[in-house]
Amino acid sequence: MSKMTAAQLTVKCLEAQGVKYVFGIPGAKIDAVFDALQDSSIELVLCRHEQNAAFMAAAYGRLTGEPGVVLVTSGPGVSNLATGLLTATTEGDPIVAIGGNVARSMALKESHQNTNNVALMKPVTKSAVEVLMSENIPEVFANAFRLATAPRGGACFISLPQDVLSETVTVSMIKPSAKISYGATHQATLMIVANLVNQAKFPVLLLGQEASRPENTKMIRALLEKTHLPTVSTFQAAGVVSRVLLPCFAGRVGLFRNQPGDQLLKKADIVITVGFNCVEYDPELWNAECKKTIVHVDYLPAKIHETYQPKFEVLGDIDANIAALVGLLDSMMISKNEKNVKPFHDAHQKIITSGETIQSKNHLMHPLQFIHELRAAIDDEAYVICDVGTIYMWMARYFLSYEPHHLLFSNGQQTLGVALPWAMATHFVHPNKKIISMSGDGGFLFSAMELENAVRHKQNFIHFVWRDGSYNMVKEQELMKYKRRSGVDFGAVDLVSFAKAFGAKGYTLKNPSDFKLLLQEAFAQTGPVLVD
Repeated sequence: MSKMTAAQLTVKCLEAQGVKYVFGIPGAKIDAVFDALQDSSIELVLCRHEQNAAFMAAAYGRLTGEPGVVLVTSGPGVSNLATGLLTATTEGDPIVAIGGNVARSMALKESHQNTNNVALMKPVTKSAVEVLMSENIPEVFANAFRLATAPRGGACFISLPQDVLSETVTVSMIKPSAKISYGATHQATLMIVANLVNQAKFPVLLLGQEASRPENTKMIRALLEKTHLPTVSTFQAAGVVSRVLLPCFAGRVGLFRNQPGDQLLKKADIVITVGFNCVEYDPELWNAECKKTIVHVDYLPAKIHETYQPKFEVLGDIDANIAALVGLLDSMMISKNEKNVKPFHDAHQKIITSGETIQSKNHLMHPLQFIHELRAAIDDEAYVICDVGTIYMWMARYFLSYEPHHLLFSNGQQTLGVALPWAMATHFVHPNKKIISMSGDGGFLFSAMELENAVRHKQNFIHFVWRDGSYNMVKEQELMKYKRRSGVDFGAVDLVSFAKAFGAKGYTLKNPSDFKLLLQEAFAQTGPVLVD
């Protein structure tokens, strides 16, 4: 054990946890940690806004399963994290967020950039603590990393007062803990549930966000191979159903009850939810009649709604419980399940394949044509990231992905502006993969300043901006409810010139017939590419 400052100890704790990147913005109350990072193997990614740093950390966490780390200063530095941490905690993305604060002697006084960090961060995180004794730093960080990844994942916040960071300390490092394991549920419960599903007339599998953990995806695919259960998924479970198993799939559901997958759910007598979080798709919509028998398969007990009252809960490690059910379910149900799902699968596929022949109007590209062309241009290893907006609805419903965490959405909070920062985080994790991100012209400017960051790091990805001069998704809902629009229209931005100003390449798609050639040229470029 050697002596070091608490700021240096903080960095050593990050190194002990295997952290490779820290996303952040410095300031006087946290600059001691930034200084210590200069002597570390950890790469600092300097961001242009703390919210975007949190977005990057969240996407890093979603893609790797390890917490992304964000580091900011006190006051507005911490408060600017709120949206990013709320999004991560709602959607199960592990983050460890670190914020500076005033010295302990100034905590109860009016002082520059003073705030109650813990009170501010508590509602948007799994845990928010302030370190008052420098000797506790290894324990605080070990617990934050452990809790951030424990199901259901989310953000943990650590506040570091300025004077604590300057203290000299001699303590031992704490190595990463073993992965938390819950094991399988009681055998009697598994047998009852298996018997229920074996006897059901119209069982349906509803896959949620935790289904996309790699170990869970593997066992869900084994379940589908044996049973061909009719399946729908939420937006965050995109990619769990493989190409081979696609005939079992009737599409993704969420927000509005108007898709083939919703019609399949309506027919179900039993719904088996796997890793489902009610925030993904309100059961008030898909089980409004409260008539369905629900089996809840998850790490954690269900949060009870009037419309979500599971008859059985299969709790524990999802992969272990699915594996046990695979052994108990009867493969004789295949023919029944194939017959049940086919009309809904076919209806979903009919919409998707219409993109091949759909006629675009007034030189504007129809989203289904875009989906068809993009899907044909990339392989299953490419990463596609979609912001919130009207294009989000089309992509969430009809762009098929065949590997988990290769099609990324903000679903629980539907947070505008995530796409560009998420694309950047994806490039840090997978620098040699094709990366395509997209947003509306509303969401784009929420985080567009990070284009400089992407240029600085020589990142390769294509970002499409769907431009209509409005917050169109909001506008459409206003028109449905009030027959008029309010507060949704804004001015135009020259996106090609915008890209050029940051040192990026910009294109405008002038005619849908040019899309294939434009996409080929965009992929050939070095550095980020913006397409209007």
